[in-house]
Amino acid sequence: MNDTTASKPVLPGREADSGSSQAPGPAPSRAPSQGQSPLDILGLGSAELADAAALRLPKGSGLAGTIYSRAFATGRIETEGLGLSAATEAAWKERFGVGLLAVRRVVEEEGEFGSTSKALLGTADGLGVECVRIPMPPAPGGAARSTLCLSSQVGCRMACAFCETGAGGLTRDLRAAEIVAQVLTTRILLGWDCNNIVFMGMGEPLDNLDEVARAIRVLMDRRGLSYGAERITVCSSCPPGGVARLRDLGLKRLNLSISLNGGLDATRSALMPVNRARGLDDLADELAAYSQRRNFVLAANYCLLPGLNDGIEEARGVAAFAARVGRVLVNLIPYNPGSTPLSRAPTEEEIERFTGWLEAGGCHVRRRTRKGASIMAACGQLRAGDRPA
Repeated sequence: MNDTTASKPVLPGREADSGSSQAPGPAPSRAPSQGQSPLDILGLGSAELADAAALRLPKGSGLAGTIYSRAFATGRIETEGLGLSAATEAAWKERFGVGLLAVRRVVEEEGEFGSTSKALLGTADGLGVECVRIPMPPAPGGAARSTLCLSSQVGCRMACAFCETGAGGLTRDLRAAEIVAQVLTTRILLGWDCNNIVFMGMGEPLDNLDEVARAIRVLMDRRGLSYGAERITVCSSCPPGGVARLRDLGLKRLNLSISLNGGLDATRSALMPVNRARGLDDLADELAAYSQRRNFVLAANYCLLPGLNDGIEEARGVAAFAARVGRVLVNLIPYNPGSTPLSRAPTEEEIERFTGWLEAGGCHVRRRTRKGASIMAACGQLRAGDRPA
């Protein structure tokens, strides 16, 4: 039965919430800063590498740009053929490194446009993170396209009720170099040459914004991977103030996607504790102020959970939220039951009914196709990486 009232749903296996206005608990201490030697190039822009090389090397710093480009093309510090002395070549390789991650496991699911693939990658301290390659419809002309879904943390402290990642809490933030390493490791070792990047894997990107912002700058560096900002999307549950901080980066072509999942404060607060610290009206105001370009469209992801957030009052709330924000595209995502399901997957009839309500309220809606559910790679299902090997 659909919930059409404004009362807060009681989630399976949980007691009714007491109405606390507290946001998720504080994060554990952050990871220690990067060691001084060797310095991981994957956490640096090309200009930063040139500055670091001038400080760390007696000679050869003038070739930093070339070595940077080679590192992002091969995953190694390559100094051969540049006319450097043996001592200078050795100094480069001793004082700088390329921190690719270990590939522990890859699983795949075939689909209409190719394989959805999930990789479990190991960090230097024995933890793991998951990233997912998602095939997309071919571009005009028939060229294959794909998106790489990146993780920004090992685990997550947001504790969203429908998400596997948050079930184990936050272990630690990922450093910028470890975020970029997911792209380079999968490209070089697995052959994943992805057109687009989305921060929608393990973790809350705006809870680790300093490192995520640095990683984005590295991903955009023209001497390295050279991603345009318009090919990068940050997806967030929107902790208070996070969207404003993201806007302050000044990346006007960067895309933003939010995890909405409720059209009423009571529902969103039950599913997403982050909403208890700041309700939907205030969130809409913050998002309305985010737009930095005329053609910006906010993507609002809505995971449809039968009996929890699929009633007509929820749809009306989503429509009111979208009208307050401005240009919004609602991505309707059928729920993917995980290891401790809150609900079942919605039927086609339920999806069509909710879509109709949204459209009747003036929303632009796009239904997301299920990809990766059989390999626990779909939205809300990334979890295995939070446990040590």
